[in-house]
Amino acid sequence: MWDFEIGRTLGIVIRTWPFVILRIIVYFGITVAYIVATGAGAGVGYGVGHIFDDGGPLSFSVWGGIFGFGLVSMLLFWLREYILYMVKAGHIAVMVQLIDGRDVPGGQSQIAYAQGVVRERFVEANVLFVLDQLIKGVVRVITGLIGGFAAVLPIPGLQGIAKFVNSVIRMSLTYVDEIILGYNIRVGSTVPFETGRQGVVLYAQNGTTMLKNAIWLTVMTWVLGAIVFFLTLAPAAAILYAMPGQLAGWAFVLAIVFAWAFISAFVEPFVIAALMQVYFRVIEGQVPDPEWDTRLAESSKHFRELKDKALASVGGSRWDRSPTA
Repeated sequence: MWDFEIGRTLGIVIRTWPFVILRIIVYFGITVAYIVATGAGAGVGYGVGHIFDDGGPLSFSVWGGIFGFGLVSMLLFWLREYILYMVKAGHIAVMVQLIDGRDVPGGQSQIAYAQGVVRERFVEANVLFVLDQLIKGVVRVITGLIGGFAAVLPIPGLQGIAKFVNSVIRMSLTYVDEIILGYNIRVGSTVPFETGRQGVVLYAQNGTTMLKNAIWLTVMTWVLGAIVFFLTLAPAAAILYAMPGQLAGWAFVLAIVFAWAFISAFVEPFVIAALMQVYFRVIEGQVPDPEWDTRLAESSKHFRELKDKALASVGGSRWDRSPTA
């Protein structure tokens, strides 16, 4: 079946509750920003629409909402990626400790310990961010190739299966960057581009095992997400019932947003912790396969860029060195 322990994985997520709360705050804040900006843009557009005859208030309201949404998207895209990844980096640093059966050393708080690990391993946050973007670029290429192939399957009745397989494959690849980050932290790397390169190759050469566990995790997260959603939806329904008028509608919307944020903040760490358990176990004693390195370099310009940065950081190749040493 699967190669991770459900109880242990849930325990790790629960024990890292300070980061779960941080994730909720970030997800909730970003979503509210989108809602407010879109609503404000629509309101301004509606008011401006009374000045002009063409289109009228409704047309300007729509364009105002689109403008507000687009403006926030541009402003928050990099900021969102940066904030979320710095939160994820700290969370992963603590989860790596717990996966290896160690507590946070020295009686430190989880957040203080995580900040120290991230600063020590990556020196500059920009290095961490660039590494993340490069790995995501590799993932996008691989996902696109697999998804494009399955989308044109000519066999009737298998399109639904193909879509499910694609979703599982995408899930298997979605958290590669987080897993590679955990690998960097676990081996105590001071050359993140080189160990990032090694980690991607190790992931690729163990893709069958990772995919098998991703299938189980897809089913589990659907079930877990549904349970959490309905549990958090109950208070939202109570608010709608108890508070009459327009205020109730806004309260209900915010409650739904909070429910989504809680699901994202809880389910995502569960998947990452589970896949990291599998990844750490399956690569034990392995070294990166140069053939896989060549395949990835041929198919992805982002991997070639990662490879160039890796070689520049160490002055050559390290394939003769065990990554678990």
